[in-house]
Amino acid sequence: MKRRVWIAAAATLLGAAAAPALAQGYPNKVVKLTVPFAPGGTTDIIGRVIADPLGRVLGQPVIVENKAGAGGVVGATDTARQAPDGYTLGIATVSTTAANPAINPKIPYNPLTDFTPIINIAATPNIIAVNPSFPAKDYKTFIEVIKKNPGKYSYASSGTGGIGHLQMELYKSLSGAFVTHIPYRGAGPALNDVVAGQVPIMFDNLPSALPFIKEGRLVPIVVAAPQRLKELPNVPTFKEVGLEPVNRLAYYGIVGPKGLPKEVVTKIHDATKKALEDPAVRKRIEDTGSIVIGNTPEQFGEQIKNEYAVYRKVVEGAKLKLD
Repeated sequence: MKRRVWIAAAATLLGAAAAPALAQGYPNKVVKLTVPFAPGGTTDIIGRVIADPLGRVLGQPVIVENKAGAGGVVGATDTARQAPDGYTLGIATVSTTAANPAINPKIPYNPLTDFTPIINIAATPNIIAVNPSFPAKDYKTFIEVIKKNPGKYSYASSGTGGIGHLQMELYKSLSGAFVTHIPYRGAGPALNDVVAGQVPIMFDNLPSALPFIKEGRLVPIVVAAPQRLKELPNVPTFKEVGLEPVNRLAYYGIVGPKGLPKEVVTKIHDATKKALEDPAVRKRIEDTGSIVIGNTPEQFGEQIKNEYAVYRKVVEGAKLKLD
């Protein structure tokens, strides 16, 4: 009996010593950063902007790997199932940690317990934009057109349960409008089809939509932001059109699997903060219309918890189910 107690105590001491030892040598090889959506969307843009400078601060390359599918669930599940050693991290979004889990009871991870929050990199406004062929160029005409033609028009999203899907469904429930949902395997492919005119409408994150808006290949209608954006001074916010509950920013942060040692979390957090202090990195993020955040692991964890609660209420209130 005494021998068992001694062995258990020794194992505990060895485990306690292992975490600092791991952190001291971390990282000593390539770090993978999983983006749970296809290339071209905002999550991919933010992930690639931070990967190189983060790798320079850590002293090892940070490689972006896209794992798209199921509105971000495939990539998020992959991150959750990795060993908690800091060598496979993931970009967490409102879609993967709040909206999708809120609508999908069979999702294979718990957004509140299966990840280790590290840092929120940036927050981005979301926007309803339309193909130039759509018969409306401003919000007043937009709502008139879709209300006069219920079910005639469709909208693209990054996938069922993604933030674009749930924010549009929230918008529909509050505005009384009806448009048909067409889910894609990520914001990039969805955006491409809207720009090409295959689908007329999209509720998208601003960073991925903005270049097309500037080129005149998309028309901005209404934005989810605290106030009008300097990039789009003539586009009203949802609050201005009487729909303040839709006025929610998206987040893009770094998480690891659950059980990531505190020392490793601190190392990644501090390295990301340092990377975000680089004026060139900040400019690249801000040029997309995003806001640099760089908060603590505890603050990011609280954000995830709060946003999940919001979208649970959206799903329950609108009685939304998977398509």
